[in-house]
Amino acid sequence: MEKKNLNNKKIALFLLRIVLGWLFLYSGITKIMDPAWDASKFLLASKTFPGMFSWFASAGNIGWVNAINSWGQALIGLSLITGTFIRISSAGGIVLMLLYYFPGLDFPLVKNGFLVDEHIIYVFIFAVFISERAGTIWGLDYLINKKVKNWLV
Repeated sequence: MEKKNLNNKKIALFLLRIVLGWLFLYSGITKIMDPAWDASKFLLASKTFPGMFSWFASAGNIGWVNAINSWGQALIGLSLITGTFIRISSAGGIVLMLLYYFPGLDFPLVKNGFLVDEHIIYVFIFAVFISERAGTIWGLDYLINKKVKNWLV
């Protein structure tokens, strides 16, 4: 019975990693492919930390902010799908999701709820990926870990 539960856990983590990876890869690629895509409108509408987010949206910063946003999502998605450096990409995903969460937070309300929205759920999923070393479950982190054996994977 114990082995069956372990296999179910592995299957669930693997599938969650793949579908979240696809979501991030698709989101990043669509931003990269759309030359008109820009994060400034979203950032300038921030209700929490408006000074910080308007600084991100300023003319001198929006270029790198857009690049980190779109390429970050695509690379996080690719990392999740391949199971490569999951702990690093999940930490980046947590930061990215918090940077999406706070502009939409009008404490204690968010767009579709009370304190919790999809960004917070993603933060917790990434935390599970880190703690469970999700890339070692049918991912390339398993092979990397055999060679490197360190905290990165």
